[in-house]
Formats: sequence, structure tokens, C-alpha cells
Amino acid sequence: MPDALIVGATGMVGRAVIDRFGAAPVTILARREVDGLASHHRQIVAPSEGWGDLVAAEKPSVLICCLGTTIRQAGSQAAFRAVDHDLVLSSARGARAGGTPHMIAVSSVGASAKSANFYLRTKGETEDDLVALGFDRLDLIRPGLLRGDRPGPQRLGEGLATIAAPLTDALLHGSFRRYRSISGDSVAAAIVRLAGQGGSGVHIHENDAIRVLAD
Repeated sequence: MPDALIVGATGMVGRAVIDRFGAAPVTILARREVDGLASHHRQIVAPSEGWGDLVAAEKPSVLICCLGTTIRQAGSQAAFRAVDHDLVLSSARGARAGGTPHMIAVSSVGASAKSANFYLRTKGETEDDLVALGFDRLDLIRPGLLRGDRPGPQRLGEGLATIAAPLTDALLHGSFRRYRSISGDSVAAAIVRLAGQGGSGVHIHENDAIRVLAD
């Protein structure tokens, strides 16, 4: 496996990515210590304001970004954008400055800079800005509703949506299949597989493609 650095490791997908790396060591950059890490992993705890410089200094072969919050969690649209756009871009710019050729970023189904929805528009703008940085290879992961155990407070809306997911998923066919729910572990398995792939270009992975990679 390549020398990987993960930001956003304290969330559901980030923790699952670490688990999926198994015995392969990874570096975790976080604002607070990540509990329960195996001894072969390495973590750097630092304020997010300095992440760009830290990523540049680490020079990872692949940057894996699982950063993401909600407007409700963040408290405002500005605070949400500060994480899901600004911090993602700061980390990515640091990676490019350090010569990192490959980035994998978790985005969202429906992401588009032209969306009328603030959340999806922010995700789309983030994707566009990552593309503009010119990584040799950029993998954009666009899952639907994520199923799994989330660290921290339960998100009521997502909890209700998860309960309804089996029925909702059954109604989504054709081009709407991409909106089906998917487990965080499947997303993590796809990310780890992509981390070991070579090649170049920008690649967008939605639900069906994520499942194929996970298998």
C-alpha cells in the first residue's frame, strides 16, 4: 500500500478507512487525538489552521480526505463551508505543494456547483476546486445516504432516513440508483482499493461503482 495520509479520520468513514488498511500503516492528521488506534499507525494532532503546511511537510503518496459535517452540526452555513470547502482545499493545496500525486475525497451524490441547494453547491464547488489543483489522479467519491455507526451525537434526520432506507432504496431504479443508501464500510473499502491503484485523471465514483470497488 502507498504512504497514505488521512484527514477526517474521526468520522464514520474515516475510522472505517483506518480499519480497512489493516496492518498497513497510515498517518492520521486530526484536531484531536483519535482513540483506539493500532500502534503501527501514526497520528499528528494539530489545529486545522496549520494542516496545509503539515500535509506539505509529510509528502504522502496519497491524501485521503473524509472531512465532512452538516450545517446543523457546524451551526451556520459559513461554519459548514469552512470545513467542507476551505479545510478540504487547504489540505489539498498542502498535498500539491508537497508533491502528492493522488487524492481521494469523499463528496456527496448530487454535488454540483450549479445546484440551488447550498450543501450540494458547496460540495460541487469543492470538487471543482480540487480538479483545478491538477493532481495526477483525483478520485471523487459520491455516496448516497451513509449507513453505519457514527461517532458522537446521533443525527435525527439521518437516523430516520436510515430506518426508511430499505423501502426507499427499493423504489430507486435507473439513474436514481445513485441515491440509494450505502454502508460507510463499503465506501471505506472502495477508498482503500483506490489508494492502491495507479493511473491518472479525474474519476467520479457513485454508488454502483463504489460497491464494485468494495467487492
